[in-house]
Amino acid sequence: MAVDPNQVLQDLKKGQYAPVYFLHGEEGFYIDQISDYIEENALDDSQKGFNQVICYGKDVDVAAILGHARRFPMMSDKQVVIVKEAQGVKDLTKDPGEKMLLQYLDNPTPSTILVFAHKNKKIDGRKALGKAMGKKAILVETKKLYDNQIPAWIQSYISSKSHKISQKASSMLQESVGNELGKLANEVDKVLINFEKGSIEITEDHIEKYVGISKEYNVFELQKSVQNKDILKTNRIIMHLGLDPKAKNSLQVIPILYGFFIKILQIHYAQDKSDRAIASLLKVNPFFAKDYLVGARNYPLQKLPAIIGAFHLADLQAKGIKGNAIKDGEILKELLFKVLHY
Repeated sequence: MAVDPNQVLQDLKKGQYAPVYFLHGEEGFYIDQISDYIEENALDDSQKGFNQVICYGKDVDVAAILGHARRFPMMSDKQVVIVKEAQGVKDLTKDPGEKMLLQYLDNPTPSTILVFAHKNKKIDGRKALGKAMGKKAILVETKKLYDNQIPAWIQSYISSKSHKISQKASSMLQESVGNELGKLANEVDKVLINFEKGSIEITEDHIEKYVGISKEYNVFELQKSVQNKDILKTNRIIMHLGLDPKAKNSLQVIPILYGFFIKILQIHYAQDKSDRAIASLLKVNPFFAKDYLVGARNYPLQKLPAIIGAFHLADLQAKGIKGNAIKDGEILKELLFKVLHY
């Protein structure tokens, strides 16, 4: 049975260590967070030289890993063996490696903390190794968060550091950085390092200053101007985004705005158009439900097929499949002219 990564971290901070950890899944943030905590805190610095082994999956097989794990610590009551990028261990799920690991799980060395950091993919929980890890080890499965879960994660991460963040600043961060938790955490840490200890609220001004995202000229504001059919502001933002010919803004902007119009299409077919129902339907924060309803009023159902078709064409142009000679800024200008004037 998979264990919540936050619960694992709480136990580790209490000094509660298990003999085997298997960390796997698509979201690498928690895998790194847990394995890094064990690497940094399970042993004193004076003990690490003899009692801590860090290896990489592509360089070892199961026999070598278990050879390290079965050793006894020197001048310490425990040792740590961490296998980073464990998905690269070639015989992890093949004979005889799998059999050796299953035998070790039946009788792990009690003085060893063995950690598998298996990133970007997961083991099959229906097979022998997956079942054994679920029963005899600390098994942590990490999944990518949905778009609507990211704002709460940002709030939680910043709260864990005794700070707050405004709703708009959180949205700016998500729209610019994306949904990869490690990158989001890095950007938040870049902001917080500029302040002394003590509770602050991160605002859009802080995001603009320390992350480098303009609070006026960004994808979040562009979506809002398109939603409101504000032609002047849309053109102003597009002109600003198009100033850097190397930025390839269309590859970032097109998927986000396309997702916006897909949500508008969903609203048109929804029977219940209350804020709460729309937030649930679209899997977005209720704070933004009104924005999508405004968009639905400004873009009638009969206009959406042509708009969505324009996005498909722009996507092909941005990827160089059609119209190789068209500049990146021109792709966005042409696309949004169509969207605003259909």
